[in-house]
Amino acid sequence: MRKQHFLRWLSGIWAVCLAVTGLPVLHVQGEALSVSAESCILMEAVTGEVLYEKAADQQRPMASTTKIMTTLLCLESGDLDTPFSVDNDAIHVEGSSMGLVDGDIVTKRALCYGMLLPSGNDAAGATAVKLAGSYAAFAEQMNRKAQELGMTQSHFVTPSGLHDAEHYSTARDMALLTAAALQNETFREICGQASAKVCFGNPPYERWLTNSNKLLTMDETVIGVKTGFTDEAGRCLVSASVRNGITLICVTLNDRNDWQDHEVLYDYGFGQLSPQEVTFPADWTLPVTGGTTGTAAVAPAETLTVGVKDGNMPAWSYQLNTPPFLYAPLTAGQEAGTWKLLLDGRVAAQGRLLVQSAVTYQEKTTEPEPQSWWKRLLQK
Repeated sequence: MRKQHFLRWLSGIWAVCLAVTGLPVLHVQGEALSVSAESCILMEAVTGEVLYEKAADQQRPMASTTKIMTTLLCLESGDLDTPFSVDNDAIHVEGSSMGLVDGDIVTKRALCYGMLLPSGNDAAGATAVKLAGSYAAFAEQMNRKAQELGMTQSHFVTPSGLHDAEHYSTARDMALLTAAALQNETFREICGQASAKVCFGNPPYERWLTNSNKLLTMDETVIGVKTGFTDEAGRCLVSASVRNGITLICVTLNDRNDWQDHEVLYDYGFGQLSPQEVTFPADWTLPVTGGTTGTAAVAPAETLTVGVKDGNMPAWSYQLNTPPFLYAPLTAGQEAGTWKLLLDGRVAAQGRLLVQSAVTYQEKTTEPEPQSWWKRLLQK
């Protein structure tokens, strides 16, 4: 809490300095906000409610924030911990690097750390070739995923975000991408680390990678996500912050004052919302075979809090992904599938389902087989 007060004081000093120098001042006056970004958006991560936007649908280069997409595809491909040798051609790219050299042995998990922390273009290149065989084939995967997420104003060409005239997105689309990525527990875990020890090399050995996202150390409520910069795109920043259980996503594209803009936008956005817990149906059950009871109650593993205005909760729908039945015995807390929260056709949140109460195994009782008439006759 003391750190947050200090940051607000620091933001005020920064604003005064900008005013003196004649640069744009970020300020809050009722509903009016002024940011230096060419494009930006502030969005509630679950409901998708937009709290502030500026040219949010303007197509622009997004630099290394592209790696949010590359990392998400890598994580969704699975098999994260099997070692393999990098493609030597794929890692010879300009710009930021995780330190890969020819012949290095890595895992997909290590490449994800390499993309999200030091923003390694070499890691992005190695990921693209591993998953698709070539940059072009991987770009097709990126664009298919973009369409799936409703990113209708985006087009991907490079896995790293290095400039290409046909590689672009919008602040709104990048917020949608980030909302989806944060639903992946591994993505959320990696992007929130200020530094991490990662194993790779030939032979592999552990070394420290440092996150380029300074907001992680500036504000304890920030949980990620990704920085970016090219001469053409300018400074780009996608971040997420959690306060009182509410998650907000902020995207700024071409913003020379991005750290300060995100901090003040978060102060503004969280001030507009109140936390409210999502109520899930209480009658979710699954059939049980071989148990003392024929059904088992299931429920989400964790509560879900969203930020709403005036207590107006959206009209959700729910989708369960479960087996047709469960086998006894069951223990309380045992995983039983997954749930999805849907809003206007979009997956707003998802998580695990857990069995709520133990179900013991029921031993089958076998009736004695009736004797045939001739056996009964012989016994007489």
